[in-house]
Amino acid sequence: MNAPPVPQVKICCISSAEEARQAVAAGAHALGLVSAMPSGPGVIDEALIAEIAAAVLPPVQTFLLTARQRAAAIVEQHRRCRTTTLQLVDHVPHDELRRLREALPEVRLVQVVHVVGGASIDEAMAVAPLVDAILLDSGNPALAVKELGGTGRAHDWRISRRIREAVGVPLYLAGGLNAGNVREAVDAVRPYGLDLCSSVRSDGRLDPAKLQGFFDALAA
Repeated sequence: MNAPPVPQVKICCISSAEEARQAVAAGAHALGLVSAMPSGPGVIDEALIAEIAAAVLPPVQTFLLTARQRAAAIVEQHRRCRTTTLQLVDHVPHDELRRLREALPEVRLVQVVHVVGGASIDEAMAVAPLVDAILLDSGNPALAVKELGGTGRAHDWRISRRIREAVGVPLYLAGGLNAGNVREAVDAVRPYGLDLCSSVRSDGRLDPAKLQGFFDALAA
């Protein structure tokens, strides 16, 4: 699938209904709601995730970020949170992805691939037929305490571009994106969508000025 002229934007780490409204008003196409993680920012409890997701109207999508790796556990969590999309931030075995698809055919599946080198290309190509989209991030699942997102680091966009050219599903780009580098990132990777969190926040809270600055830079 070709990338759109202007990528879709997902604002992650949404922590309240008010933040959700701010992000959508600024131009966000999707919102990320972070459930329990081994590390990283933005975690909120599932009751709040469900409350925010229920208040968001189409066509804006709501992403449940889950670190669970087994289909049964992910299905159970989804039934509590009721988002439109599941963002699988850790590796989910392919058999589990098939079970998940069978159990939740109406829910979009987005598998995160953490870009750590050339092996990430093979990983993305292998999982692409099983999901609706891939999101490239800059975590490190191999650490003793896994990094599964929210690092604020950019990765090698040359690898991201190769992945985008190799897979047949939409690709979201995450990791260290901000108003200063977003045009470079879009030109380098040509992603379907962009995903950001820390660069549009001040003291952990969504910053309207930074949010507007990002969208202005993207449109420039």
